[in-house]
Amino acid sequence: LQLHHSGHYHCRGQVSTAVPPWRESELVTVTVHRVSVSGVSLWAQPPGGQVALGDRLVLSCAVATGTGPLSFTWHRGGSEAPLGTGPHLELQHVGDNDSGHYHCRVSNGDSVAESVPLNVTVL
Repeated sequence: LQLHHSGHYHCRGQVSTAVPPWRESELVTVTVHRVSVSGVSLWAQPPGGQVALGDRLVLSCAVATGTGPLSFTWHRGGSEAPLGTGPHLELQHVGDNDSGHYHCRVSNGDSVAESVPLNVTVL
C-alpha cells in the first residue's frame, strides 16, 4: 500500500435475477498511515570502526521498521550539519580529523530515529 491508496471504496456486482441487475456495497473508507521509523542500527567496515590512517571506512545504516520513503543523514559528534545522505557513508582516505562518534538519522517525513553512536578511531 502507498499513501495515495487512501480513499473511499465499494464493490459492484450483478445479480441476474434482480431488477435492476446491478448492486453496490456501502462505501468503506481506507486510510493508509506510515509506520514510524525505529530500530536504526549502524555498523562499520572495517568492523568496530578502527581504521588505519589513509585507509577506507564505510559506515552503513539500517532500519528495523518504518515505511518510506526513507531519508538518511550522517552526523559526527554533536554537529547537526550532515556529512552525507543515503544508507552508506564512505570515507576514501581517512585522516586524523575523521576520528569521532558517528551516527545516522533516518526520517520518513512523519518520524525521525537515530542510531546509537559508533566511535571511529583512526590508528
